[in-house]
Amino acid sequence: MISILKKELNSFFNTSTGYLVVLVFLMLNGLLLWVFPGSFNLLDSNYAGLDGFFSLAPWIFLFLIPAITMRFFSEELKTGTIEMLLTKPISEFQLIMGKYLAGLVLCLITLAPTLIYVISIYSLGQPIGNIDLGATVGSYVGLIFLSGIYVSIGIFTSISTKNQVVAFLLSSLLCFICFSGFEQISNLFPNSAVQLNIEKLGLSYHYKSIRRGVLDTRDVIYFLSCMGLFLFASKLTLQKRKG
Repeated sequence: MISILKKELNSFFNTSTGYLVVLVFLMLNGLLLWVFPGSFNLLDSNYAGLDGFFSLAPWIFLFLIPAITMRFFSEELKTGTIEMLLTKPISEFQLIMGKYLAGLVLCLITLAPTLIYVISIYSLGQPIGNIDLGATVGSYVGLIFLSGIYVSIGIFTSISTKNQVVAFLLSSLLCFICFSGFEQISNLFPNSAVQLNIEKLGLSYHYKSIRRGVLDTRDVIYFLSCMGLFLFASKLTLQKRKG
């Protein structure tokens, strides 16, 4: 599993693609958060917080993470190297987890430079340090959980097709449905218990909940269950291909 993790990380950063993905994420966030005026601009908010970043990042990741994961299995299926991998003394679960952890590590590497935003807002606050660190830490934890689910979805779609473009499109669509789809459907039932119950099925509800800075066990169980569901579906799909 560790060898698969290292292989994917080396493959990602041995080409310009890896650096381009990180650069695109940082450039988009930097421009929308610090340069372009609008609801996401941190300097225009007159509030020492990173709400704009944590509202924007899930939408950028919705396209960025599928771009990272689309080649994980699709490329192996297209070139036929998947058969060679499956003959090695490694289980389907270890193979999937190796690639999954590689995707998650890449997301963490992409997020790491954004800590400078925290330092900047901390320094710009009046007085200095006037920032809700609890909510900021909670938001980063929520974003990591969200990234984990996006990666698991990307793994599933990558196993499902040899075409990387199709894998990217399917992954982006599934991520969108899981993040915002249930919330949009719940709006069809305003001011009712049905609305809340449907909204709770989506990632957005639990992401917003964890952003408050309170780590609710129900939210953690929800995130882990979603990851487990897509990873289990990936294992079944890989077993079917092997058979």
